[in-house]
Amino acid sequence: MAKKTVLVTGASRGIGKAAAVKFAKKGYNVVINCVHNEDRLMQAKKDIESFQTSCMAFVGDVGDWDTCASMFQAVKKQFGSIDVLVNNAGISYIGLLQDMSSADWDRIVKTNLTSVFNCCRLAVPDMVAAKSGKIINISSVWGVTGASCEVAYSATKGGINAFSKALAKELAPSNIQVNAIACGAIDTEMNRWMEEDDLISLVEEIPAGRLGKAEEVADLIYHLAYKSNYLTGQVIGLDGGWI
Repeated sequence: MAKKTVLVTGASRGIGKAAAVKFAKKGYNVVINCVHNEDRLMQAKKDIESFQTSCMAFVGDVGDWDTCASMFQAVKKQFGSIDVLVNNAGISYIGLLQDMSSADWDRIVKTNLTSVFNCCRLAVPDMVAAKSGKIINISSVWGVTGASCEVAYSATKGGINAFSKALAKELAPSNIQVNAIACGAIDTEMNRWMEEDDLISLVEEIPAGRLGKAEEVADLIYHLAYKSNYLTGQVIGLDGGWI
């Protein structure tokens, strides 16, 4: 059997890198992407290749259609079609809505939500032709409940949840599964801006008594990609019982 290929966006660190490494351990061809941190992405590439699998690293903004199309063209040339798409690229914005500029709004929508459209739009035709494929979109509990001072972030994650449910219905007849993972507080750099006292207070709110690990998200991503052919259109909470 030909080796399967996975594309993970936002893979220079955190959940994205953990997911890419997980697939590498399982023998997939791995395509990783980030927008800025080329040095970290190249290190991730080395880590992935240490598992004797092929890896392509692509630096570029997947929120930009032309950039995304160029990446998919390069992937197709080297590996053929993508079997598993993990839309993980994302940024946050902390602050009052009244203080947010239109440029900040456009940036977070483009990075968090438009990137999902771009990658899915480019991956789906080959998946439909193959009658097979998995799309896993990384969301957040704030996309379900909303968060004060994270209105834009919550809106993009809520959009991802609705997008995933709708696309799952559209693609189910083609044996393609689409699911979202609504992550809670995960121990990544995105959450390391918090003061120690605030972090302690946050952990006290979580029934599991701790932050989640990027590797735990990666395990769920892989499970959704490898199994669960009847599970589609779901927003799966991974939050230690928090929400």
